[in-house]
Amino acid sequence: MVKVAVAGAKGRMGNLIADLVLQDRDLKLVGVTERPDSDVIGGEFSEGVNFYASLRDIPEKPDVVIDFTVPEATLRLLDEAKEIGAALVIGTTGFTDEEKRKIEGTAKSVPVVFSPNMSLGVNLLFKLVAEVTKALKDKGYDIEIFEIHHRFKKDAPSGTAMRLAEIIAENLGKDLDEIGVYGRRGIVGERKPDELGVLAARMGDVVGDHTVFFATLGERLELTHRATSRETFARGAVVAAKWVAGREAGLYTMFDVLGI
Repeated sequence: MVKVAVAGAKGRMGNLIADLVLQDRDLKLVGVTERPDSDVIGGEFSEGVNFYASLRDIPEKPDVVIDFTVPEATLRLLDEAKEIGAALVIGTTGFTDEEKRKIEGTAKSVPVVFSPNMSLGVNLLFKLVAEVTKALKDKGYDIEIFEIHHRFKKDAPSGTAMRLAEIIAENLGKDLDEIGVYGRRGIVGERKPDELGVLAARMGDVVGDHTVFFATLGERLELTHRATSRETFARGAVVAAKWVAGREAGLYTMFDVLGI
């Protein structure tokens, strides 16, 4: 049985993931964490499972820690996970390049599954987008990314949209910093042939929609993923936690988890 801790269990995603861990016969929830100044510290999340301010405080050491919090909280978890020797499943988004490098450094000591989106369907979208980009490279297709999320989302574009942009740039052999265009206000003139548009909308309670358009004169191909419940991300994280337990130190993605 894999022992799991969940970070930020007072939040929507953390709470959902912790509940799914409790329901899984192959997993044991040994503790959940929250900010040290939170009023829930010391209290019960469920019978026999308490809130802690740090992974170090959990009496029964977790094998895996699942984190869907914010970058500042994740960065604190990195040192704690290394100290106790726990694997990490990180679904937090909004990291800077420097912060991503710190995650990569942690993966030299403990196994880390790091993905901006834990949905199994989204990760298949990543794979399909890579294949289509390679097939249509240098064939006159414009590529645009459009994403929609709920009004409460803190980062834009989404981590998933940015990962899609990275995948496209990699398969075009281009530098994303040079071809990425984020909104077009103030731009005068025709679309440049090699630019990659990334557009974000925030509205209502949309869980997460991502579409990648491949368009040329006369046709348009659209690859779309629509999430209708946050549970899809939570279930993907649970699958990742089972997979990463007992692995060698290293930086893994959901491609590794899915074997694709």
